[in-house]
Amino acid sequence: MIGKDKKIMPRRGENIRKRTDGRWEGRYVVYLPGKGKQQKSVYGKTYSEVKKKRGQALEAADCPEPNSVYPPNASGRKEILFGDIANEWLSKIEITKKPSTHIKYRHIYKTHLENLLSEYPLNDLSTDCFQDMLANKTANYSGSIQKSIYSVASGTLNYSAENYHTPLVLLKRKVSAPSGKKLNIYSRTEQTALLRYLYDDMDLKKMGIVLCLSTGLRLGEVCALKWEDIDLQSRILHVNHTVQRISISNRTSKTVLCEGKPKTPCSQREIPLSDEMIFLLSRFRHPDKYVLNNSAPLEPRTYQYQFKKYQDQAGVSCKNFHVLRHTFATNCIGNGVDIKSLSEILGHSNVQITLNKYVHPTLDTKRQHMNTISSVYSRILGQTLN
Repeated sequence: MIGKDKKIMPRRGENIRKRTDGRWEGRYVVYLPGKGKQQKSVYGKTYSEVKKKRGQALEAADCPEPNSVYPPNASGRKEILFGDIANEWLSKIEITKKPSTHIKYRHIYKTHLENLLSEYPLNDLSTDCFQDMLANKTANYSGSIQKSIYSVASGTLNYSAENYHTPLVLLKRKVSAPSGKKLNIYSRTEQTALLRYLYDDMDLKKMGIVLCLSTGLRLGEVCALKWEDIDLQSRILHVNHTVQRISISNRTSKTVLCEGKPKTPCSQREIPLSDEMIFLLSRFRHPDKYVLNNSAPLEPRTYQYQFKKYQDQAGVSCKNFHVLRHTFATNCIGNGVDIKSLSEILGHSNVQITLNKYVHPTLDTKRQHMNTISSVYSRILGQTLN
């Protein structure tokens, strides 16, 4: 009997699991007048026993599956609407996600999904229909926006399946091939002009620009950088924080500067420092907490504006702050840094992101490769003639 039960595994969305004490637990949700949604549990020694008990409990509670725990509508049918579940899920993750992530997800729902799906019933969800609606909705969006929309939709559907026993839908986003759109980087001439300007009468803020161009730090990461994150003796910079301005509801001001952990676990990383950066950081070392400011992170918008002024004064075309990161990655590739090392320095979760998004071989690099191939043919021809 035990061996037989081991072969029967719970399906996702059944809400049946094996506890650490060896017992099986089945959870279900019912709607009680005046009390709303209530979660219940049944227990047993085997999966089959719990599945049977759970089915009997749902039948006794007059809540057959798949079904909604919401009150019936005018037609007598109990329905779960995507909008209701999405708002409930967004409220739940507010305490588990970073504030910036929660605000981003809520904005994605309000902007891209609410009008399309808020009244969509999830009881008899059609995977193909839902998938087609999302595909049509996101067809002309960037890969980043598409990914966020699918994350919110999937989070809502998974939450609904787990808590309200609606059909479990595994959404599949069609990943578009890289567009081939060339991202801006500094040319060799622009890099020379900018670096000469930054080194001429260098100050702390100029040093921060050189640091980004030498390490690939993001704007929020350099603005939140603390001296305690820099080990001059071990020659390592630890990326532990980032800062960004986010929207906050129920506040006098519309936005607030928020310091937190970097965007992903991989973004928390260690970056080896060059001899030149050790020299510059030691030169501008000061007793305050933050490298570019004093007792608080530097406002990213302020530094972005300062960077624009530097470009104007250096006589280079104005680009956004991220061009420093793109240029750093391109210089690394052009000088033989392997993709895996570069990916870890940039804080990417996989090397494909580094290849597709941040590596832009220059015309000079391509010309060198073509000359290399030409020299191979020349050697072959020479050997033939000899």
